[in-house]
Amino acid sequence: MDQSNAHPAQRRQLIGSAFEALRQGRLTDAQSVALALLADHADDPEVRYLASEVCLADDDLEGALAHLSAACTAAPGQPQLLLKQARILLGLRRRQEATAMALQAADAAAGDWRTLWMVGQFFIANHDPVQAAAMYARAQATGQADPNLLYDVASAAFFTGDTDLAQASLDQLLAQSPQAGHALHLRSNLQRQTESSNHIADLEERLQRGFPQESARAACLYALAKEHEDLGQAEASFAALTRGASLQRRQLQYDSTGECATLDRIRELWTAAHISPGESAAAGAEAIFVVGLPRTGTTLLERMLGNHPKVRPAGELMDFAQLLGSAALKQRRQHPDRDMVECSLQLDYDSLGREYLRGARELVGDAPAFIDKMPANFMYCGPIHRALPAARIIHLTRDPMDACYAVYKTLFYQAYHYSYDLRELADYYLAYRRLMAHWHAVMPGVVLDVGYEELVQDQEGQMRRVLSHCGLEWDPQVLAHDTNPAPSTTASAAQVREGVHDRSIGRWRAHSGGLSPLRERLAAAGIAIDD
Repeated sequence: MDQSNAHPAQRRQLIGSAFEALRQGRLTDAQSVALALLADHADDPEVRYLASEVCLADDDLEGALAHLSAACTAAPGQPQLLLKQARILLGLRRRQEATAMALQAADAAAGDWRTLWMVGQFFIANHDPVQAAAMYARAQATGQADPNLLYDVASAAFFTGDTDLAQASLDQLLAQSPQAGHALHLRSNLQRQTESSNHIADLEERLQRGFPQESARAACLYALAKEHEDLGQAEASFAALTRGASLQRRQLQYDSTGECATLDRIRELWTAAHISPGESAAAGAEAIFVVGLPRTGTTLLERMLGNHPKVRPAGELMDFAQLLGSAALKQRRQHPDRDMVECSLQLDYDSLGREYLRGARELVGDAPAFIDKMPANFMYCGPIHRALPAARIIHLTRDPMDACYAVYKTLFYQAYHYSYDLRELADYYLAYRRLMAHWHAVMPGVVLDVGYEELVQDQEGQMRRVLSHCGLEWDPQVLAHDTNPAPSTTASAAQVREGVHDRSIGRWRAHSGGLSPLRERLAAAGIAIDD
């Protein structure tokens, strides 16, 4: 068939075949169809949309944006095309244009609740739960009470501290979908449970009735574990937690050995010689990276530091990892015999640093300093210093057993897959410790360690250290973080609003028996365990 001169019915058939090729991973076949159709049908928005999807599959966001812009020109006012364009702009870290495009999509959607809902999800991805909540409210104003929409309403309300709205939305959701495990989990995490106000009997009854999906049952078990712990019922809490973690682990395709090997490979290849600053030793002075394992105090430090008048939190940005990964992937296509870590050594880090700062600035404006609180950036301390030599890096540390228990008891859904098995968690923790020791060795003085225990017990002393490291003057506002009205979009959203306390120090000891596989593995590797 002559694809370039295809009639409309044939054209739709060809477009369908190209999308099927994409679903099957046959990128070359999809590219051939798209190029042939573009030759004579460049003004067809469906052809342009296909071409944009082909570019996305090839990690070519600029090409995808060009085709989608052409589709929007050919079919103006289509909310789905506008929203897709907004998402691509966001992927390119062109956040201001992306926001404007998303708002256009919302206006074009009129009373289409589903599009308004998806615009809300866009704003969550853009670290703006307040704007997301406004979009969800517009979607609800159409009379829609879809359970998935209600969950997102509750999540945004949780992030912004509106516990009453979150609770009401979850009650409405669970009345429709009583087996929605993720809703049960969020409900338990809205606030600390008490003897007079908890859902333990309700959760146990739902577990007795059963769940159609293991993921929902796992989420319910995590909820039950959390509520038992709130009430000081350690044995019941850990029993529910281990059942939930085991269920969650069974659903994941995760290579623990491979992930730990990657951390060791970074340590092997990223020597001091590869970390020497490039053209501008002053680049990135405004950037403050807060790194470490999750649940080690990174959110607390972010909120304290973010209360400084010269600092603005940017949230957990994926930007640096995405820029690094995309550039390394291009290198690997040219050198397929090299792994991604080896390819990461040969990048243009000056350019990468400039693009990172440009994208971050679109989020934080002209603030003198900003915080990127992506914990997993601990893997990239060397590349960060190479790209942004003047950036500050702060590493949160915590007692090994407390750190690992805090990770283990948290349901992260699609992140931190090492957290659901105690032996895998121990192995990852050891690889993380080895890598952080390496960064300290090859970049002495670049990374500031801040202990969680010291931070909660000596707030002023530790914050003076932090501000000095960041080149900022002392301001007592950093000690009033509980007055910080900013939303928190992390698993710690409820805890950070409680105020600073030391209740979590030594919490692992209540479960010392159940945590013995973790403890034994850490001790065998020489990690000192404080009894």
